[in-house]
Amino acid sequence: MDMKKAGCLVCSEDNVRRRNFLKAGSLSLLGMSLSQYFELKSLMAATGETVGKKAKAQACILLWLEGGPTHVDTWDPKPNSSFRPISTNVPGIQISELLPRVAKNMDKLPIIRSMHTEQIDHPQGQHYAITGHNPNAAMQFPSLGSIISKEVGPRGVFPPYVQVARMHPVYQAYFRSAFLGPNFDPMVIPDPSQKNFEVPDLSLPKTLTPERVEDRRSFQRVVDHLFRQKEEIAEYSNMDSFTEQALKIILSPSVKKAFDLSQETDKTKDAYGRHSFGQSVLLARRLVEGGCRFVTAAGWKFNEWDQCHKSNDMFMRDTLVPRLDQALGALVEDLDQRGLLESTVVIAMGEFGRTPHVNPDNGRDHWPHCWSLVLGGGGIKGGQVVGASDAKGAQVAEKIVSIGDVFATIYDAFGVNWEKEYMTPTGRPIKIANAIGDKTGSLISELV
Repeated sequence: MDMKKAGCLVCSEDNVRRRNFLKAGSLSLLGMSLSQYFELKSLMAATGETVGKKAKAQACILLWLEGGPTHVDTWDPKPNSSFRPISTNVPGIQISELLPRVAKNMDKLPIIRSMHTEQIDHPQGQHYAITGHNPNAAMQFPSLGSIISKEVGPRGVFPPYVQVARMHPVYQAYFRSAFLGPNFDPMVIPDPSQKNFEVPDLSLPKTLTPERVEDRRSFQRVVDHLFRQKEEIAEYSNMDSFTEQALKIILSPSVKKAFDLSQETDKTKDAYGRHSFGQSVLLARRLVEGGCRFVTAAGWKFNEWDQCHKSNDMFMRDTLVPRLDQALGALVEDLDQRGLLESTVVIAMGEFGRTPHVNPDNGRDHWPHCWSLVLGGGGIKGGQVVGASDAKGAQVAEKIVSIGDVFATIYDAFGVNWEKEYMTPTGRPIKIANAIGDKTGSLISELV
């Protein structure tokens, strides 16, 4: 595929001046990027790239627990935790008493208790967990969400990849598309728990009604016509259709409705939690129900789960885990009741776990050697535990699972070939499901 056709086209001085002119007198920045996105989709079709495959999974919601939750106080309770284990609705599976709502839905969610990763600090750990690759100063790697967006394609007019609530700029970069191009970057929206929440890029300026859009587009056509007389480029013959599709998103009532949390009842908002994370998860449900492929629900303060370096029990008991339990429990129940759980993969994870021992500040520090996550839906088999840790939760005792294995299993649920490799601009192939030692990840057999 000639990527030059999908980006800036021709970055001549005249072209740049024209683009700045149109930006001031045309659609929003989002509209222009969407237009380029549809151009790329057309190029993919022309070269035989697939934009959608039949599979059980049609969407994915990632509940991102920034900072790293402690596994021994949540999914893998141990005697060295202050919190007692409780039974779930699956005989033989116990989780922390801090997760009573999720415990009632354990039949729908498998737990992986033998995750093993390689990075112990937050920047490197988050990069590794969301891309499957160790950081490399000479190379940027695409995120899980970007790869799914590329491989499976959009549904209707909805943006395929959305991130709900912003992160620290350093971490934000890890969730992007790298060399795949900006068309597979997430659409990042503000904290939906804030008053007067709205997505500005989906709203026309107050001075511009939908009825006046045609006049503005007529003005654009005049500028395009004059410019094309000076610089004839073959690709321009299709640009009008791309702009047409971009307009459909901006003016689509269904897209605006999906982003509108006022459509939800107070009871539902309360069920998810009237906090940033809870409302981010609720909006994620609305977006996949509408047509988004991949939504990252963030909504935590910067490295909020990292507060547990000190007073671990207090933070876990009073804020962190209750919010997770509330939002994840509500999401699973809601998706199930709406008939969406079979087609929606749900993942709850951070970048690593935390030490099985407490430090002098009664906290737990970073621990990538053995930790836990939960996932389910989209045809992934729930109600089971994969792998096991040792008596203290310090090391993997049974079945090491890598991020590459998790990615492979998720790709398989979407009908994507997890053994696929991308060729980077430097000519280096990289695996989309990259396991430890740069090996291709394997399916987690218990889950498929």
